[in-house]
Amino acid sequence: MRATPDGYSLLLVTQTNAINATFYDNLGFDFIRDIAPVASIVVVHFVMVVSPSVPAKTVPEFINYAKANPGKVNMPSPGTGSAGHVFGELFKIMTGVHLVHVPYRATFVPDLLTGQVQVGFPTIGAVIEHIRTGKLRALAVTAAARVDLLPDVPALGEFVSGYEASGWTGIGAPRNTSAEIIETLNKAINAALTDPKMKARLADLGLEPLANSPAEFGNYIVQYTEKWGKVVRAANIKAE
Repeated sequence: MRATPDGYSLLLVTQTNAINATFYDNLGFDFIRDIAPVASIVVVHFVMVVSPSVPAKTVPEFINYAKANPGKVNMPSPGTGSAGHVFGELFKIMTGVHLVHVPYRATFVPDLLTGQVQVGFPTIGAVIEHIRTGKLRALAVTAAARVDLLPDVPALGEFVSGYEASGWTGIGAPRNTSAEIIETLNKAINAALTDPKMKARLADLGLEPLANSPAEFGNYIVQYTEKWGKVVRAANIKAE
């Protein structure tokens, strides 16, 4: 935020920056005001997975299972206020199930594999190999539609109308960076996203290229911040 606005000090921005705008009471800066949007890079796809110890094979079966076992189903995340946490909280709000949030400081995947925790909302890239080998069961992707990397896995919105949750990454700059510099960077980043090798590598990681103008990226951030701010407040998520 305080760096020289010369186009050489840039910030890799993610959904966490947008969520934190509501999650923390006093950050000392305003993410939307103080960071100029330069370019979006990718959409990060997440997936709802369960341990094999959970009998549910579909989202409706899981909802019934969770309602029959209130307070007994544990939902891990990489930490309170993380994307995996708030995505799970939105699921809880929209379905009325009671899942116990268990924040981790490191990866929760080993405990999900052993059944110590039962359901999670990780990125596809974090668990794709476990899904392919049957060590974890994918119930749904959290995107608005099915994703190419898991074509046989339904979108959560097919069962919970209106549900959609995705992460993203992009580039930001100090707010006083000139429009000329921002435009130059935006064009270069968007050009890189059209490279076939880049697109193939991103697809392998469960990432989808997201090319936007600076203005479009700025609007995207504003809308995302508003949407997940409502979830943070509704679920009463507080920084620990």
